[in-house]
Amino acid sequence: MNAKEKYQEIYHREAEAVAFCPYRVCPVGAHIDHQRGKVTGFALDRGIHIAYTPQSDELVELSSLNFAERHQFRISEIPKQKQNDWADHLRGAAFVLNKHHPLKHGLTGVIEGTLPTGGISSSAAVILAFLQALCCVNELQLPPGEMIELAQMAENQYVGVNCGTLDQSCEVLCKKDNLLWLDTKDASYRLLPKPSSMPPFKIAIFFSGLDRSLAGTQYNMRVDECRSAGYALLAYAGLPYGKLAETNLRDIPQEVFEAYKDRLPLPWRRRAEHCFGEMNRVEQAVAAWQKGDIKEFGRISFESGRSTIDYWETGCPQMKTIYDIMVKTEGILGGRFSGAGFKGCCMAIIHPDAAESITEKLTREYLAVYPELAGKFSVHICDTADGLAYQTGE
Repeated sequence: MNAKEKYQEIYHREAEAVAFCPYRVCPVGAHIDHQRGKVTGFALDRGIHIAYTPQSDELVELSSLNFAERHQFRISEIPKQKQNDWADHLRGAAFVLNKHHPLKHGLTGVIEGTLPTGGISSSAAVILAFLQALCCVNELQLPPGEMIELAQMAENQYVGVNCGTLDQSCEVLCKKDNLLWLDTKDASYRLLPKPSSMPPFKIAIFFSGLDRSLAGTQYNMRVDECRSAGYALLAYAGLPYGKLAETNLRDIPQEVFEAYKDRLPLPWRRRAEHCFGEMNRVEQAVAAWQKGDIKEFGRISFESGRSTIDYWETGCPQMKTIYDIMVKTEGILGGRFSGAGFKGCCMAIIHPDAAESITEKLTREYLAVYPELAGKFSVHICDTADGLAYQTGE
């Protein structure tokens, strides 16, 4: 049953509209957006749908096909603190939007996610789809940059995740058959078309069967470790520094890191090692993409995955198992953890003709190690897609 069918079952009438936001993957550029680095991304042809009808007042009532509880709130009476349930992302979105554009109308709706949650920025997609719906019922038309900013504010200020703008930017700005190259320092970006010489490829998503939420992981700790490393490096080099929360590794010359990295506590040094290496890998990957060299692009994505394991130090045993199988599987050109890597999924760039054999091999070898996850582990073959800014309807 999809969102439109569920809406009709609950309210005994058809929904008046459907909002959609795609999921995203980041082939190279992991965990550097919060350090103001450059990143890459694709939107996927799967995402979050919200079937909805406007309300005459400011009441919001939402159900989800993925969660049992139905939630209600009034936009002017949103709790200042998160409630630790799936609707926190919706409350956060309504809270920040109402703060900047006072809202008169809420909505009744049903949310549907077309892939399992975890690693594909489903939280950002939920926020953006809901912002889109709220804007429509309140006759607001916001530019893409403001949508990105508001979605990030909802996660930072309400949900409590210190994320950058990678997820939101991919889900808003991407275009089918283009690589998004985003500079999170100044929000500038380029859409790089797939060269005519590049062979076809698809994006495979391998879900571990484990659920995860960034707010309950060590994600925020990793961000703090990066800022602490940067703060210490500036001090060791005798360079000016300001507030810790405003310190970003992107603003520190790599030669400063190389000169003083041995003075850093080992965890901080590893986080910085990943960030500086990943910034270089993004430049290499973009060059490979523009040449039409999907094999080299994939190889760099695999390197990104290894750095995430060795230096960013995320990835539960199940996720590492998927990665280890991926690097040994014919037809997989590259890939890495998608998202923070604490649970969730891995993404891979694959030959389209190998999709069936890849699915069989990953499923067989993964479940041989984790048989208890049979029925929960899943493989999904996706294409690139347009982001929110290019969506014209259902």
